Amino acid sequence: MQVVVLAGGLSPERDVSLRSGRRVAEALRTAAPDWEIRERDIDAHLLDELTRMRPDCIVPVVHGAAGEDGTLPDVLECLDLAYVGSRPNPSRTAFDKTIAKSLMRRAGVSTPASVSLPHSTFRDLGAAGVLQALAARIGMPAVVKPARGGSALGASVVHEPQDLPAAMVGAFAYGEVALIEAFITGTEIAVGVIDSPVGPRALPAVEIVPDSGFYDYAARYTAGATEFYVPARISSETAAAVAQAAISAHTNLRLRDWSRIDFIVDHAGVPWFLEANVAPGMTETSLVPQALSADNFDIGRLMVELVKTAVQRIQE
Repeated sequence: MQVVVLAGGLSPERDVSLRSGRRVAEALRTAAPDWEIRERDIDAHLLDELTRMRPDCIVPVVHGAAGEDGTLPDVLECLDLAYVGSRPNPSRTAFDKTIAKSLMRRAGVSTPASVSLPHSTFRDLGAAGVLQALAARIGMPAVVKPARGGSALGASVVHEPQDLPAAMVGAFAYGEVALIEAFITGTEIAVGVIDSPVGPRALPAVEIVPDSGFYDYAARYTAGATEFYVPARISSETAAAVAQAAISAHTNLRLRDWSRIDFIVDHAGVPWFLEANVAPGMTETSLVPQALSADNFDIGRLMVELVKTAVQRIQE
């Protein structure tokens, strides 16, 4: 079996992707020593090389745009190559937080009230008037983040209306559309979902407690900056509700193979959907590997199963 692990790319999440790809490749080499595992970055020579190699399977671990926005699986399907992960259109849907939240709301999953604002509207209508309307509609505190993207890049919590302009500029630095979302007080939870022969199953929920109070980029990828509890310190009833909400998100967004669904669980035990990730981080501080370990699973075993499923899928 020849497997290519794709990581890197040119998004702001490049370094995280390279770390994820390295860990996935090492895990595959350990779990399947008779397989040939190659690590590959994305560049102008990639498609020619894949066309010439015709590997048995691709494992994309490319975070951010081009990796999670549906572009990469589109290209892999054009080449008729087996790959792990969600198909193009579901990837696009999940990558756009505004669309994903709308679908979750329609499916009966709670999600914080929000407004999406393109940079052009922010500029053309006048920042002062727009921000005043936003503050009145969403209330304070609020979370401001790019509508498309991951790793909390460009995301911030705003406690006072006068802090909105700087937060909007920070979000627009990473995307054309900013999402302004009501801040839900509660426990931040991440749930990995893995497809199995009998349907998707939720991994143990991971509770996230950043020292800074906000799970931003530094809190995610700086060792020791965040405490994690697996399983999360929530009641069994709340854990079941979170697992069901995660499976509902994975199913209604039509995701495939694996995903990570992020929530805030309020004091009443209600899970509030924040976003879905089709290429979960797999670094030393990432959440899915911690959940796998708590479930007596490991990265190598998971990736071997997903690769075999992808190969079988393209053969049928």
